[in-house]
Amino acid sequence: MVRLSRIAPEVPVLKIQESIEYYREKLGFQVAMEMPGGDYAIVERGGIAIHLFQDDSRNYSPVGMHIFTHELDELHGELMRRGARVTQDIERKPWGNRDFRVNDPSGNQIKFTEPLSKA
Repeated sequence: MVRLSRIAPEVPVLKIQESIEYYREKLGFQVAMEMPGGDYAIVERGGIAIHLFQDDSRNYSPVGMHIFTHELDELHGELMRRGARVTQDIERKPWGNRDFRVNDPSGNQIKFTEPLSKA
């Protein structure tokens, strides 16, 4: 079977520069690339890439993403210290995973999840 190795979602944002700064300052991502036109950027952290694009459509709809980690408590503490918009503190879900949720300035939701099994 063919193995998939990485995902890099394209995420719509309302104000690209504000979003870049939020991902950098509040979520600890590094800016990997910005398009000269100022409407597209890639931010990365620990092998995770998120492509941000300016969405000026009237039908803008925020998205949700799951990012998995085995260091959920440490990440939660870091993002709290950075001032991230935590919308849900760490909770254990009925299926066993623990997660917390953060919103970016455009209302996109990032769910940082620790799988039940650390294997």
